[in-house]
Amino acid sequence: MNDSKSQSASNPGVLIPVNPVIEDYMRGMLDHTDHPALIEMEMLAQKSNFPIVGRLVGVFLETMAKMINARRVFEFGSGYGYSAYWFAKAVGSTGQVICSEADFLNKEKAEHYLGAANLWGRIDFRAGMAQVIFAQTDGLFDICYNDVDKGDYPEIWLMAKDRIRPGGLYIADNVLWRGRVALEHYADVFPGWTEAVREHNQLIFNDPDFDTFINPTRDGVIVARRK
Repeated sequence: MNDSKSQSASNPGVLIPVNPVIEDYMRGMLDHTDHPALIEMEMLAQKSNFPIVGRLVGVFLETMAKMINARRVFEFGSGYGYSAYWFAKAVGSTGQVICSEADFLNKEKAEHYLGAANLWGRIDFRAGMAQVIFAQTDGLFDICYNDVDKGDYPEIWLMAKDRIRPGGLYIADNVLWRGRVALEHYADVFPGWTEAVREHNQLIFNDPDFDTFINPTRDGVIVARRK
């Protein structure tokens, strides 16, 4: 990680956790019988510079959900449904993924893409602030997935952790934040976000009710299993 070759050439103030050559190799190992809707979502992300978790993390999310036989998932921040695509595949025809997204226009896009993939029937997509939607939703979840503004990460963890069933998972993206969490000097995207991600990660690792690890793929994905 301290090797200068692992630093981003475009921004020396951040680090790339996994060498891009390794990630290319990992992508090459995946099943390439891709649904056209998935390819469209990825092309839109590339064209519009919209942040999605990408194929490697998507497969990881699907696998984690299948491993615990997840049937009920809550997403804090859903964009136009890319991560929901993977969760919806995992929960099966009787499962449900509750999506929350501040931009109501993304709901229309999500319905288009996930409908084309025959997954929309497993989706409950709600437009609005994720924290408000979550507070209005009852019951426990097999997975709570966090991908909102990074400054809100500690708040989301504290809201979600007691709403995960024993054996269930809390998952959050961007927890390495382009390596800024490990750097003494960095250029933050928004003031306070790096410190919020650090606080979020420390809170989870310090919680005795959860077993926790970080998958460093892409921008880092934290997985915490409730005991």
